[in-house]
Parts: sequence; C-alpha cells; structure tokens
Amino acid sequence: MPERRRGAALEKALLDAAWEELTDSGYARFTMDAVVQRAGTSPPVLYRRWSDRDELVRATIVHTLRESLLDIPDTGSLREDVLTLMREINATRVRFITVMSVHLGGYYQETGTSPGDLLDPLATGRTESLDVLFDRAVDRGEIKPELLTERIKSLPFDLLRHEILTTFAPVPDHVLEEIVDTLFLPLVR
Repeated sequence: MPERRRGAALEKALLDAAWEELTDSGYARFTMDAVVQRAGTSPPVLYRRWSDRDELVRATIVHTLRESLLDIPDTGSLREDVLTLMREINATRVRFITVMSVHLGGYYQETGTSPGDLLDPLATGRTESLDVLFDRAVDRGEIKPELLTERIKSLPFDLLRHEILTTFAPVPDHVLEEIVDTLFLPLVR
C-alpha cells in the first residue's frame, strides 16, 4: 500500500498533478475531478485546499513558478549576469511561457485577470531573486540605483518573453545581446 501523503508533501503532489493536467489538457478541459484522479486522491482532499478550479489554477501557477526559480548568476558583470539568466530562461522555459499564454487564455477571460496577475513577483519569489542580481551591480558601481525602477529591472525579461510569444521558439542569441546592450544597459548607466 502506498505511503499516505500529508502536509506539504500532499500539497506539492496535488499542485504537481494540477500542473500536469493543465499542460496536458489546457484550461478549457481542466477539472478538479481530473486533478483528483491524476493525483490519486479524493475530492474532499482537494476541495479542502481550493474551493474551485480557478483558485486551484492560480495556486498551481504560483507553485510552479516558485519551484522553477533559476539560480541567479554571479559572473562579476551586470551584462553577463543578465545575459546568462536570459539564456537559461531561453533554454529551459519556452514551453512554460507558451503554456502560460496559450493554455490560460480562457482563464484570463473567465476570471477577468491577466498574466500579470498570475505572475505576481512577490508571491513567486522572483523579486527577491532579481534584486540580488541588481544589488550586486549597484555595489560594483556598474549602474546608478536611482535609474533602477521595477519596470527597467523587468525590461530585458519582458522583452525576452515577448520574443518567445511571437515565435513560440527560443530566441536567437544575437537578439538577447541586442536587448541587453541596446535597450537595457543604456537605461541603467
């Protein structure tokens, strides 16, 4: 008999099953019952944690983003740190970004939310991760902290996401370098 899951292990198993269901079936066919079956549990176990599918989808996205945080590079240069991180996203996250866009269109329409609502950087831990990268660059004297707004910090990554969503493919390296060298770095120096 399989070991009974509890607490954090159970919640992780439920959210992992929900992510698998979402990526396999899309939001339109995503159901609480399908997640229950995939997770090998009972409906009360799922409904005690999330009252409906939209709440479960949101929790699933936040969980998946937290689980998939990348290590922040420390190359000694802001340019190389940002490029290294963008290259890692480009190499490992194209499918995730595509799923977030394509599969969740119905979710956004039904709930009146947007991708920005699901990608809350505080909930997902992305703010703290990127702050480390930028704090190092400030400490090295590479950038002026007064020029570093939240929008500017997210700019290279927003442009990378835009490029991925226009092609559903990894972005060529010369485009990543152009984003960093031509658009991002001039704004912070």
